[in-house]
Amino acid sequence: MTLPYRPSKALVIGLCVSSALAVIVLVLLLLSGGPVGFAVSALLAVAPLPVLLAAVLSLDRLEPEPKLNLAFSFAWGAGVAIVLGVVLTLAGQALFARAGLGEQAVDDAGTVFLAPVIEEALKGSALLLLLFRRREIDGLTDGIVYAALAGLGFAAVENVGYYLGAFGEDGVGGAVGLFVLRGLIDPLGHSIYTSMTGIGVAYALTRRGPFRFAAVPLGYLGAVILHALWNGAATTQSLPVLGGAYLVIMAVLAGLVVVTVAERRRLLGKVAAYLPGYQPTGLVTPQDVAMLGTPAGRRQALRWARGAGLGKAMGDYQQAATELTLLHLRAEREGADPRRFAADRDALLYVMAGARRW
Repeated sequence: MTLPYRPSKALVIGLCVSSALAVIVLVLLLLSGGPVGFAVSALLAVAPLPVLLAAVLSLDRLEPEPKLNLAFSFAWGAGVAIVLGVVLTLAGQALFARAGLGEQAVDDAGTVFLAPVIEEALKGSALLLLLFRRREIDGLTDGIVYAALAGLGFAAVENVGYYLGAFGEDGVGGAVGLFVLRGLIDPLGHSIYTSMTGIGVAYALTRRGPFRFAAVPLGYLGAVILHALWNGAATTQSLPVLGGAYLVIMAVLAGLVVVTVAERRRLLGKVAAYLPGYQPTGLVTPQDVAMLGTPAGRRQALRWARGAGLGKAMGDYQQAATELTLLHLRAEREGADPRRFAADRDALLYVMAGARRW
């Protein structure tokens, strides 16, 4: 983020509280499962995280989101969403038990109905809290990234618990067997579900029209349906049913990638619409516009700059130019206070000027 970033107190407090809750949950799991079982489970839960985080963050590499916002989303999923999810699901299952349902029916209701409804509301609430940072959400891709990180945080801590349970029953073999399903075959499940809510929130913030906020509950509904589909298929213990649910979820994942690619192309296309107007400043040339307008051109320029020891300057220039394009898009979409627009524009031009001096 090139423009000055001022995190709100609520965001910082939310990050601290969520992180503390995640640590408390992990400590409780350590005390209940023992050091060996916890070490095995934590290792299996953390092992795929670097690759998954890199994959999610790569979706938004044109204009990376503030690190504090990203950390908040991940911590919210790992802390607040986990704790409240467990508490509310257990409370709901207790109500079903009081209604006279058998033990198996209560477990199935918790898995297929309560967990999707409660967990998707809690993970998605990270996006609702970020509504107050609406300038950080410039498109559907941003909503997907924030939602996916909340899902990754939730899955990481949840998986420690699941692997610990499998370790207690069948030792290392049981934990590794479950890891194959949750950590290798379906590692992005929670992220994909919650991305539906992320798309809904981002659509509401980046579109016009009186009904745009209807996208938020619709996105949440989509998240619940996908989550319930997978959980319901798992309860059947039928490989064909589980395989069918998996194909649906993978199709949704492919759709999310298509959305991000389409948005990236649209943003790069807008570079040619807005940046030529800054050629009289000497900070933008026709060659710069051509370079900034394609992913290949950006990569080639970065490779050249790194070879010349100017990688940071080129990165700063590309990011500032991208944010300048987004500033114009936001003003076109929402209108803008002229003085605020001018201040933000000049701050970005200052960065671009500093980068060009190198």
